[in-house]
Amino acid sequence: MDAIYDLLHRIDEEHMRQGLFYLAKDPLPFRKLNYTLPGHRENTLYEADAWIEAELRSWGYVVEREACKVQAFGFDATKPKAHSYATPQTGAPSYIAYNLYAKKVGKKRPEEIILLVAHKDSQSWIDSPGAYDNCVGTMGVLEIARVLTSYLSQRTIWFLFCNEEHTPWTSITAAQNMRSRGENLISIFNLDALGGKSNDEITSGRKTNVTLYTTPEGKKFSDLMAKVNEVYHIGLVQTSYQRSYPNDDDGSFVRAGYGHAVANIGSFPYADPQYHLEGDVPDRVDIANVRMTTQSTLAAVLWLDQGISW
Repeated sequence: MDAIYDLLHRIDEEHMRQGLFYLAKDPLPFRKLNYTLPGHRENTLYEADAWIEAELRSWGYVVEREACKVQAFGFDATKPKAHSYATPQTGAPSYIAYNLYAKKVGKKRPEEIILLVAHKDSQSWIDSPGAYDNCVGTMGVLEIARVLTSYLSQRTIWFLFCNEEHTPWTSITAAQNMRSRGENLISIFNLDALGGKSNDEITSGRKTNVTLYTTPEGKKFSDLMAKVNEVYHIGLVQTSYQRSYPNDDDGSFVRAGYGHAVANIGSFPYADPQYHLEGDVPDRVDIANVRMTTQSTLAAVLWLDQGISW
C-alpha cells in the first residue's frame, strides 16, 4: 500500500497544467487536422502528436503509430452550436490521423493488458481549444505513463492516444485491430473531460468524477474506482452510471467485444456549458480535480496490475 501511495503522490498537478496550456492555448490553440498555423509546415494535430511522442520518448517509451484515414466534420449552422457538426460532404478531403501507443510489458503476465485511452484531438468543425474535451484526459494518460516509467508492472499496460473529433473515430480502428489480433484486454479506462462540470460546481470547488459503464463486466471497474477513492482518501465525489448503449472511445471497445471498459468523466449528463465551444479554454479548468481523477485512475490500474481484490 505504501508503494501505491508513493506513486499516487508523484502525479504532478503543475506538470499537467503546463501540458494543458501547451496543447490548448500556447503554442497550439487547438489540435485538428484541417488547420495549420501561419508559417508552420504541419497541422496542429500533427504538432500535438509530435509533442506527445517527444514526451513519451523522453521517459524511455517506444512510440508506435497506427495510421487511420479520416475526414473533418463540417459545420451545420442550423444546429445548436455545441452540436453543430455535420457529416463531411461528398468529395471532402481525407487525412491520415494517427493513434499513438506506448507500452509497458508486464513481467509475470505480459499477455494480460490494461489499456488507458484518451482522445487527443479537438473539434474539427469549430475553433475550440478543447481543454476539457479532451486535453485533460490526454494529460491524465500522459501523467500516468510518466509516473509508471520505472514501475515494474506484473501485467502489460498500454497507453493509447486516439482521435474522436474527426470521422470515423480512430478508437474504432484500434479496437477492431486489437480484436482481430486476439489481444487479451482485461480492462479499459477511457479518460475524457476529467473534472468537466457546471460553472456552479467549479465555483463551489466540488471535485467530481462519474465512472460510466455499459456492461456488467464494466460495473466491476466502476466499483473499483469508488473503492480506491475511499481507500486512498482521494476526496472525489465519486458516482457511477450505466449507459443504455456503448458510447465514446470506451464504447468502441465494447462494440469490439471488450465489455470491461469504463469512462471517467467529470459529470453525467455532461454539464460543462462550454462543451464543443470556443470557451473551452484551459484557464477555466479545475486542474486539482483533473489531478485527483488521474490519481484515482492510477490507483485502479495498480490494483488490477497487482491482483488486489475489492
